[in-house]
Amino acid sequence: MVEYWKNDIGFKKIDEWESDCWIRVTCPTAAEMADLEQRFGVPLDFAHDAEDSEERPRMEVDEGWLMVIVRMPVKWREDDEDVYLTRPIALMMRDDVFISVSHFSGEVFNDFISWSCRRKITDRRRYDLLLALLLSTSVWYLKYLKQMNSMMKDAEDLLEKKMSNDELQRMMGIAKFLVYFETSLRGNDVVLMRLKKYLRDKEYNEDLLDDAEIELVQAYDTAKIYGDVLERQQTSYSSIIGNSLNGTMKTLTIITIILMVPTLIAGLYGMNLINGMESWGWGFPLVLLASTVLSILAYYYLKIRKLL
Repeated sequence: MVEYWKNDIGFKKIDEWESDCWIRVTCPTAAEMADLEQRFGVPLDFAHDAEDSEERPRMEVDEGWLMVIVRMPVKWREDDEDVYLTRPIALMMRDDVFISVSHFSGEVFNDFISWSCRRKITDRRRYDLLLALLLSTSVWYLKYLKQMNSMMKDAEDLLEKKMSNDELQRMMGIAKFLVYFETSLRGNDVVLMRLKKYLRDKEYNEDLLDDAEIELVQAYDTAKIYGDVLERQQTSYSSIIGNSLNGTMKTLTIITIILMVPTLIAGLYGMNLINGMESWGWGFPLVLLASTVLSILAYYYLKIRKLL
């Protein structure tokens, strides 16, 4: 799908391309990409790189085109659970042509358009539009990180009540999401640093660049902090589970030791041998009493040695 958006007190959709408009390409067909190449000379090799879900962030300058790939956060529902990942998006500009190519649908661009209308933004062209999209991407990283933090707290509250494999697996899933976010944000930061050097002699909004840089650093630091906290929580819960298992095994071992005493006596008494007690009426009560007394003594011995 190819859409044209013009910034006029916020971005408005238009029917045809105009100078300095935003060409938004989402899940394009081969025919749409071929048309863009014919009309604007779009570098298809670079645009097709955004199809690879594992494509790394980078920046290139070739034949007048400034080409940037950054990773954008996405979210969807799967098996009644929120899934957070990142996907690459290609941003390309030359002269008065600005094109974004994404092979997924997400909330970032729609929210960016709505925000520009609410704030009545009137100047988002060329480099400023590129920086604004990078800023919006970082803002959504922070939004999703806050949601993941809420998921972490909910899982932690449930684990405090009862150790559950489901909650532990959920925390492992969140840890995986945080790794994706941290890695993608690190790559985006490298791209932004290169872009900052490239824009030194260009005309752009410096405040917008500063805001994009600040939000990106904050998102990266937040993802790293959440990842460290979650890793320590998982280590703590693993230790708690290990201690609980050790306590259970210790209890079972003590019970086995105590029960071994009457089992041994009963086994010796019950052997098919002449022991002088088989015809004695007090033989069984005596064995029962001896088993009870020795079991009690074994219990107190373990307690004195602080093994209980």
